[in-house]
Amino acid sequence: MRRARRTGDRRGGQDRDGTRAKAGEEKLTSQQTRGLKNKPNSGRSSLQDHRDYHQVQMDVERSLAHFPRGMRPEQRAVLQEQLVAVILAVLSSRPELHYYQGYHEVALALLLVLGPRAAAALLDQLSMHHLRDFMDPTMDNTWHILNYLLPLLARESPQLHSFMERAEVGTVFALSWLLTWFGHVLPEPTHVLRLMDFFLASHPLMPVYVAAAVVLYREPEVLACPCDMPSLHQLLSRLPQPLPTESLLAQALNLFARHPHSQLAQETAMRTHSSLSIEGSFTALRAASAHQRPDWVLQKQRQQPGYQKASGSQAGPSTLVKAAVWGLSATLGAAALAVTQTALGWGPEVLWKIF
Repeated sequence: MRRARRTGDRRGGQDRDGTRAKAGEEKLTSQQTRGLKNKPNSGRSSLQDHRDYHQVQMDVERSLAHFPRGMRPEQRAVLQEQLVAVILAVLSSRPELHYYQGYHEVALALLLVLGPRAAAALLDQLSMHHLRDFMDPTMDNTWHILNYLLPLLARESPQLHSFMERAEVGTVFALSWLLTWFGHVLPEPTHVLRLMDFFLASHPLMPVYVAAAVVLYREPEVLACPCDMPSLHQLLSRLPQPLPTESLLAQALNLFARHPHSQLAQETAMRTHSSLSIEGSFTALRAASAHQRPDWVLQKQRQQPGYQKASGSQAGPSTLVKAAVWGLSATLGAAALAVTQTALGWGPEVLWKIF
């Protein structure tokens, strides 16, 4: 495995001397496959009983563009069936793991190199380590990891960071980069495998540093873009092809050395705390506003002793109704102002998360 790490870090990765598959096998023999209780060749009926079977099946059927070009339809059909089996073998053996969309793209890269049995075993190990935070019941840890990106950009280019903050673009554009190890946005399988070599040989947070390197590489394009969220999100979501993969990986290593993740942790924690705080504030606001509705006020009034319903078609709106409507208007107006002011200081990924 030490050899695999050296070749994964160097230019060209593990495919130059044919060590990619050997490295995967070496990793498996060193850690074994004891944790994988279910094998990818289990019966189809047992796979269909898994809670994520239908979602995995749909995602695999939609992933035709990520299979090697020129593959015959019958070969691709076999690989798709194997891919579903590999994924569900891991998920069935680890019930605490939750499937996420994009997981199948990491699994596909492993399957193409290692075959179903070894791919399932290595995917099991990655799911318990490098990909573990993405496989929680909620996306809280995923957002936490994404929040490393902006502080890293701020350290490297305050101008770029300030521009992105003013545009309120957030970090959602990089979500698929992390979840799929860039497999979703890179059209060439060779580039996907090259990044997989690199990530297997690196710290689990290395995809964040590669994402930062990509954004920094595109800084001139970003600064020339209109400073608004839709325009900037569209620009950053679509990577130009071809990318200078090797120079970007070299820059990511340099960023990792100069800005260790431990130094970014405090800034990241502050952003995460802000996200959790606003979510709690909106929960309290919803509860408070529910008790300010005019119908709720009238219902409470009717429950009081001595309440008499107004009669006569000429009777105008009661003072109680007017007061309730005025109170509701004032409450919602103050809340809207507070939310607008708060949103100016927080990225749109926070609001996207809440709603």
